[in-house]
Amino acid sequence: MPISLHNSLTRRVEPFTPLDPNRVTMYLCGPTVYNYVHIGNARGPVLFDVLAKLLRRHYPNVVYARNITDVDDKINAAAQELGVGIESITTRYAQAYREDMARLGIAPPDVEPYATAHIPQIITMIERLIASGHAYAAEGHVLFKVDSYPAYGALSGRDPEELLAGARVEVAPYKESPGDFVLWKPSTPELPGWDSPWGRGRPGWHIECSAMSEAHLGETIDIHAGGVDLQFPHHENEIAQSTCAHGGKIFARFWLHNGMLTFSGRKMSKSLGNVMLVHELLKQHPPEALRLLLLRGHYRQPLDWSDSAVAQSISTLDGWYRVLRDLADVDVDMSGLPIPATVEAALCDDLNTPQALAELSQLADAARQADSPDARHAAKAALLGAGAVLGLLQQDPETWFKQAGGEGAVDEARIEALLEERRNARAAKDFKRADAIREELTAMGVAIEDGAQGTRWSVLKG
Repeated sequence: MPISLHNSLTRRVEPFTPLDPNRVTMYLCGPTVYNYVHIGNARGPVLFDVLAKLLRRHYPNVVYARNITDVDDKINAAAQELGVGIESITTRYAQAYREDMARLGIAPPDVEPYATAHIPQIITMIERLIASGHAYAAEGHVLFKVDSYPAYGALSGRDPEELLAGARVEVAPYKESPGDFVLWKPSTPELPGWDSPWGRGRPGWHIECSAMSEAHLGETIDIHAGGVDLQFPHHENEIAQSTCAHGGKIFARFWLHNGMLTFSGRKMSKSLGNVMLVHELLKQHPPEALRLLLLRGHYRQPLDWSDSAVAQSISTLDGWYRVLRDLADVDVDMSGLPIPATVEAALCDDLNTPQALAELSQLADAARQADSPDARHAAKAALLGAGAVLGLLQQDPETWFKQAGGEGAVDEARIEALLEERRNARAAKDFKRADAIREELTAMGVAIEDGAQGTRWSVLKG
């Protein structure tokens, strides 16, 4: 089943054929680690985690890199405010990022390069750009000469002058042209810096990704992914400097951009006070519900985040896990789960996760209606297989139902004691006491369900 992806550079869906089928390469712009990331920063990692899994099912070797930006003016400001070195900030928040992504079910990338570990490669790339006439040194800075690259603006599809008019461009006397962007900048004594041919300084943001991508994936990569907000100037600048540093070779063959998150119809921004940190959301809601919500919209489209949308994701997972709980007596080999063709087809069609989720929902409906042993076995295996490719339904159903939202803990011993007391009360026909216990459990955030198999309980989430 062939994979097709929308290429932002050509603005159309194209069949994906890697440069080398034995080594498929993908790079995702990672976080700048000066604080916890907000939920919008998690959309790309979740979506492209599904893409990485898809690629691994089709090709024998996939090298997926997601970088860590650990030198940046925001990091410097955070470190100076606390009176610590930048390593104290970056180490803490890089680890927090990894932990938060893991809780969202995101597999670690194959390569996680740090910008500060690639200063020699960055300097070497800048030297090549100067030598080829695409960059120049001025007053301790090195700048890329945008006019030297005629194709500048091709990714965003706009004229360079138009792009620059709509962007925040630093006007400085050392620039030959206002649109020239920084590859290297000087550091004052209190700022982090490294020795270079242009004096003590630090790299610009754009050159870091180009150098790290070259170091680990090669001069031409198959897929470069990131948020649509990075299309200009970051990705546009990456293309210009990488292409020029590599003698005109194509930098990335496919560009994939995920849409932004809005909150109740409004753009997320600090000024509006509606930025939600992943670290905090994970304390409030089940991680799997957050992942499901991030997959509900097609990756190229905006996605609206709301409390009701989170509640709907929890309700959806409740229904799917209820099916799996009803099939608890059916043994399935978890190491050899089938991948339903309809789900795989949806993902091969430009990573259509909404369609894949719709197919998964139909599989859950079919599993509810399965009655024969063979049908129940096949239905459960298909449902679990569909969930696995999306990073969903990975828990034991009882674990799902007995977990509180996020990090909340429940007193299972207390709940079981109350249920035992309720069973005894009902046996003694003390229905008033039995109802009082049900109300007490409800007040604790616990729902109970009486059935042929006894009384089951679950924690109300949200």
